[in-house]
Amino acid sequence: MDKHDIMATGKDPRKILGVSVDASDEEIRAAYLKKIKEFPPDRSPLEFERIRDAYDVLRDPRRRARIMLQSANPESSLVLLVDSHVPERRCVGPKPWLAAMRERQSGT
Repeated sequence: MDKHDIMATGKDPRKILGVSVDASDEEIRAAYLKKIKEFPPDRSPLEFERIRDAYDVLRDPRRRARIMLQSANPESSLVLLVDSHVPERRCVGPKPWLAAMRERQSGT
């Protein structure tokens, strides 16, 4: 496991970027750009790295869905399903992907 993996640290990337749970891709990108202007890599390399890692998690639909599931219920079997899932179709954003995962788990 990478020592810089934000998922391993237990810190919520949404809090790091200051976005809501249901933030759109555009809102996440805008928050990221605002934060990196506040903490440029030449002045705050550690904070910049934290911000960049949080953005990397939130811009990936699978990782964002996993964060949503973990925050809702850390012991959920859906978290295990997310980890083992190989995408069969492309879903845009975490909500459609999460719906597809729930559908697959229920077998309908």
